[in-house]
Amino acid sequence: MKPSIPKGTRDFGPVETARRNYIFNTIRDVYALHGFRQIETPALENLSTLLGKYGEEGDKLLFKVLNSGDFLSKVTDAELAERDIPRLAARICEKGLRYDLTVPFARYVVQHREELQMPFKRYQIQPVWRADRPQKGRYREFYQCDADVVGSDSLLNEVELVQIMDDVFRRFGIRVSIKLNNRKILTGIAEVMGAADKIIAITVAIDKLDKIGLDAVNEELRTAGICDDAIAKLQPVIGLAGTNEEKLRTMRAVLKDSEVGLKGLDEVEFVLNALEALPRPADGSSRNAVELDLTLARGLNYYTGCIFEVKALDVEIGSITGGGRYDNLTGIFGLPGLSGVGISFGADRIYDVLTQLDLFPAEAAQSVRVLFLNFGAQEVARCLVLAQMVRAAGVPAEVYPDTVKMKKQMAYANALGVPFVAIVGEDELRRDIVALKDMRSGEQREVAAGGLLAAIS
Repeated sequence: MKPSIPKGTRDFGPVETARRNYIFNTIRDVYALHGFRQIETPALENLSTLLGKYGEEGDKLLFKVLNSGDFLSKVTDAELAERDIPRLAARICEKGLRYDLTVPFARYVVQHREELQMPFKRYQIQPVWRADRPQKGRYREFYQCDADVVGSDSLLNEVELVQIMDDVFRRFGIRVSIKLNNRKILTGIAEVMGAADKIIAITVAIDKLDKIGLDAVNEELRTAGICDDAIAKLQPVIGLAGTNEEKLRTMRAVLKDSEVGLKGLDEVEFVLNALEALPRPADGSSRNAVELDLTLARGLNYYTGCIFEVKALDVEIGSITGGGRYDNLTGIFGLPGLSGVGISFGADRIYDVLTQLDLFPAEAAQSVRVLFLNFGAQEVARCLVLAQMVRAAGVPAEVYPDTVKMKKQMAYANALGVPFVAIVGEDELRRDIVALKDMRSGEQREVAAGGLLAAIS
């Protein structure tokens, strides 16, 4: 029987892997430019670290790992017969695969707090696992690309994260809208509606506006026990249009009696003004638009200040980046009051967008710049020297290992998308030249061995 892989996981071939590395390396380069430092945490965490951090549904999606050796040694037959799965799992499993990068990061900060210089700026690009039902666009194993600043309340961190999102997507060539809101504004809206105790229900409903429409949102609010008068007060906010300045001015009037709401508006205005004052990018390109979106909510049990979401403008797809400010990342591990703000790029969705828009650069999938053909022992000895010279200059090169027909070697180069083929036969060897073929144009010319590097660069 043919071997297979678990449902919800994927193999990545050379081209896919090269393209994914292009995504990861682009994000990594921008993070590093802003002083973020990379960490990695183990794929396995103690279940005591993971359980209870994602809610009841999240706990069900944790992959638990059986203890080594005789994992049933401390379990009685009676306990097995009871089939109390959660209790049984707690006895036979002490570890699990990480569900996200945030909880392991919180554990890392608490465990290493004496060694860390605050504020601590970290990024992390690693796979996570969820025992979810596999479906299109949803996998059991996938990568997250997170960056967080902890130990600082400054809104300059929010400004910097917006700069990072803008820079990454400009490098990819993806036109995006960077949406910005604030948890405090949403709290203020709930207050002026007279439904402060329904903040979660209100924001969960309006966060679905793009997906289910206004009528369905209003019906969901009624189902949550919110009266029609309160819902009526929300309508002008949901439909608010105009520039960021116009929205802020309108919301200051709406939230004039909400101290927390006005503080949220102040925070958003600071971020927008700081971004507006920045010079144009050095390459002359336009910065991606940052839009105040009052319907943006994102997991409100977690975020406490500014929240972000990035949408691609030219492809119908969900959020491709998100994040926000939180006040108590490490409180779950007994270190309360440590504020932070972070973002996470959705690598798989970015891959899909780059593919649909045909924006992957050709070199992203290239592993070799020049292939040296093999015509025999003397010729290949010279090719090995030339290949080493090319590699020493940082250009990937390969020597075909077998002395076979030229047609087969050329087919190999074509299949790999190699831009140049270097031919050193008996005549070329005698004259110390290389016959260089451009595989894209089909043009072939002779170059001096010393000029090979310049010809393929």
